[in-house]
Amino acid sequence: MPQPPHAAALRKGRFSEPGRACLLTIVVEGRRPLFADWRIGRLLVAELRAEQETSRVESLAWVLMPDHLHWLVTLREGRLETLMRRVKSRSAIAINRALQGEGRVWQKGYHDHAAREEEDLLAMARYVVANPLRAGLVQSLRDYPLWDAVWLP
Repeated sequence: MPQPPHAAALRKGRFSEPGRACLLTIVVEGRRPLFADWRIGRLLVAELRAEQETSRVESLAWVLMPDHLHWLVTLREGRLETLMRRVKSRSAIAINRALQGEGRVWQKGYHDHAAREEEDLLAMARYVVANPLRAGLVQSLRDYPLWDAVWLP
């Protein structure tokens, strides 16, 4: 399958730097609204939490939209490529098992944006978790089950 013309550009200059916050985005294959079912979404959330528990990443904020994930993390060790491959693989196995299906769950690749020192992480996190509001999925974040941020009490 040919890659989109911009796929190589997404990888150009990618640098895994432990200690730097990074906003990661992955998209469901064909943009299917797989996570409109929150129970399927919880399978991916379990994988995000498993990564946090290993201490390889610090999960700062995330939101799972019907067809994609935004995840603000600080990489503690390893490489972004390895992290994303692990999360996508393990979540795809769990999702396919739950749906009694097989095949690709995620589009190839991912998008990453390394936070600059001057960027405000709290503002980035607010932007991430406000996605359901901007998309018109809910009127209040209290009504959306698939998000979290470390700045919550």
